[in-house]
Amino acid sequence: MRDMGHPGRLRPLLRVPRYAPSMRTEIDRRAMAALSGGHLFVDFASGTIPALIPFITARFALGYASAALLMLSVTISSSLVQPLFGLWSDRRGALWLIPGGVALAGAGAGLAAVAPSYALVLALVFAAGIGIAAFHPEGAKFATYASGLRRASGMAYFNIGGNTGYALGAIVTTPLVVWLGLTGGLVAIVPVLLAALVLMRLLPSFAQLQPAPGSRSRPAGDDRRGAMALLGLVIVLRSVAWFALLTFVPLWYVAGGSSKADGNHMLSLMLLAGALGTLLLGPIADRVGLRRTLLVTQALLPPLILVFVFVGGVPGAVALMLVGVCVVGTFGVTMVLSQLYLPRHVGMASGLAVGLAMGLGGVAAVALGAVADAVDLQTALTISAVAPALGVVVCLLLPAPAPAPMLALEPATT
Repeated sequence: MRDMGHPGRLRPLLRVPRYAPSMRTEIDRRAMAALSGGHLFVDFASGTIPALIPFITARFALGYASAALLMLSVTISSSLVQPLFGLWSDRRGALWLIPGGVALAGAGAGLAAVAPSYALVLALVFAAGIGIAAFHPEGAKFATYASGLRRASGMAYFNIGGNTGYALGAIVTTPLVVWLGLTGGLVAIVPVLLAALVLMRLLPSFAQLQPAPGSRSRPAGDDRRGAMALLGLVIVLRSVAWFALLTFVPLWYVAGGSSKADGNHMLSLMLLAGALGTLLLGPIADRVGLRRTLLVTQALLPPLILVFVFVGGVPGAVALMLVGVCVVGTFGVTMVLSQLYLPRHVGMASGLAVGLAMGLGGVAAVALGAVADAVDLQTALTISAVAPALGVVVCLLLPAPAPAPMLALEPATT
């Protein structure tokens, strides 16, 4: 994929119509900062949940499968239903989903920390996931509007907010829970709710990003559902290992004699490395190609996971951080690919890539939790490395995306 950072380099890739009065050429940085900030806070709420798992596990004396069920609950609601919000976004749009999603995600995650029963915890993290699902397609669509002709760069800015927020969720929540008990999880969510109020006040400015009523969107290219299905399978296989690590890394350290805080610190390092990987792998993908970047990072996952499990120590910690780079750093790559494969349904593409495919991988993590209960955690983590290895084969089958990545606007015909 060619460099998309300079407008002069876009001509071979774009079919910009002669009449495009509503199309900005540069990123609306104020709007993008607000949207990326909203992404940060909604994923901050999401990131608090794996950080809370070891503490909730201890409180209710849960087994590995029950702990994984917490991740499954938020995964089902945040991921599997996200394409439905994407379809809603494509057909009708609903700007209020941006602040509303942030508010629901924060309220669900915060209240889950102090819920008096395991069943209520499951219900609340499920509600938090609904909020996460509601935010992402609408937020991604308006990030596209704010990106103008620099759509790839704009989506990178949008995604860095979410990746950073997810990492900060674990970093901030852990010391608060160590200090205040599980009430600290509720305290950690206060900034999320404040952010929802700020986003509500910004809705009129977001509305101005939409195409003018006299214009219509013209997707340059046809949807390629078969290609999207292959990409979805790659994401599913990648996310099997990812959700297993999100769920079991803190518990792995606890099983080895470390504290819950130590386990969450390693989880935070993995997530922070992933956020930095977004900035690293985006430019690399522009230079060497989206598919090639995805293939190489997918191939690195199995050996890195095995180093973490069987070598441990400093090499294992470094391997875990590189797993974060390979997985989180390619979220933007898979999102752009999905939008290129489904140019007529940008919201649906985001929902499928970030939502459904990731969610199906999260379902598999519960099965790995059952393996951990029946055998041991080391076996479950070892099995998790097999899935991304299969994903390498599927990556080789991905077709080249059509050279039409941008949303173009033209006057509506009568």
